Amino acid sequence: MGSTAVAYAGVGVATLLAAVLPRVVGRAPISMPMIFLAAGAVAFTVVEGLPDPDPTEHGTLVLHLTELCVIISLMGAGLALNRPIGLRRWSSTWRLLGITMPVSMLAVGLLGWGALGLGLASSLLLAAVLAPTDPVLAGEVQVAEPAENPDRPGEGEDEARFALTSEAGLNDGLAFPFTYAAVAISVVGAAPDAWLPRWLLVDVLWRLACGVLVGLLIGWALRKLFFAAPSEDFRLAEHAEGFVALACTFLAYGLTELAEGYGFIAVFVCACTIRAGERSHGYHRVLHQYVEQVERMLTVLIIFLLGGAAVTGLLAGTGWREVLVALAVLLVVRPVAGLVALARGKTGPRERAVISFFGVRGVGSLFYVAYALQAGDFADQDAIWRVVGLVVIGSIILHGITATPSIRLLDRLRLRAAQDRHGDPEQAPRTAV
Repeated sequence: MGSTAVAYAGVGVATLLAAVLPRVVGRAPISMPMIFLAAGAVAFTVVEGLPDPDPTEHGTLVLHLTELCVIISLMGAGLALNRPIGLRRWSSTWRLLGITMPVSMLAVGLLGWGALGLGLASSLLLAAVLAPTDPVLAGEVQVAEPAENPDRPGEGEDEARFALTSEAGLNDGLAFPFTYAAVAISVVGAAPDAWLPRWLLVDVLWRLACGVLVGLLIGWALRKLFFAAPSEDFRLAEHAEGFVALACTFLAYGLTELAEGYGFIAVFVCACTIRAGERSHGYHRVLHQYVEQVERMLTVLIIFLLGGAAVTGLLAGTGWREVLVALAVLLVVRPVAGLVALARGKTGPRERAVISFFGVRGVGSLFYVAYALQAGDFADQDAIWRVVGLVVIGSIILHGITATPSIRLLDRLRLRAAQDRHGDPEQAPRTAV
């Protein structure tokens, strides 16, 4: 009973800190994940009798815990976006998805094959796992919450926050086809006729289309229920029930997965579809605040365990090549690929630099590696976990230190530029710098 009581007390303290820390460190060059990463490392170093946090020994637990955190985060990301979907409005997003993501995957795959000596399947898996910008850990550089008057100049989101939020919402799902390809190659071999036809028809065309369509349908139905139900009893927007956001998340994800589609994409599309109805209604903020709180609690637990895993064996045997690859992913691959994609776009040079640099890697990467290593037959599992662990931990530290100062600097520059160019500080979110 003693260890159980300690666990309950620890969860209570962690939950309380999760509520307090964002306000305490809001202006400091430090993030909540950094604190809990360090806390996990210290706790598992000095406290005896704690359970083994090694993700290689608890693959199923890691899979479902990270899965839950990601889908809830995707719902929050979709609800936060104020901008209607469109080719021009979302041009930065399409550039990041269509150029940055494949270029990053190609570079990471080559690093895995050339620098680490991984096989084809493992190199492709590493590329897919480290491709998506994480919707969970990128909170400091994403859209904070839905605006009550999104069409007013001063309340729309700026291009940097919007691009990073929308990119994170979609590329988590877009990494799945390449994860499936890596799994297929690990099982049946690299010969294209053994896996390519089914991969194209099922894993690419069907699953992507299914994710988008089911997300649209469920989002449309829920939007009608929330805002236009004939009976006030079912018009949930009038009752401010925030936990309904979980119902939206689980319905979209569960039904899409039953139809063999990509649930990650469905959840984000569902959230965007709900957000598109009654865009100025305060219920969007109620839903977003609830999922944000749940996401924060799950993030605390996952990052705490990751800190413990880092000091109890996850990084054992790490070599200098793996460290260099992790640094290259964070400091070279993503920034360069981002700058290439955003060149001649509607962002200013400083915004391009921030968007390109903050390709946060996190919980989504942990999910993908846990999923693939259970589904496939990879020979380099320990090396893959080490590199992914290094990249995620490095991202937590690097981006945690730089996020707040960088975003605050952008905000100041936008405000000054809006005043100089338009004579109106409310134009700041729409002013490129």
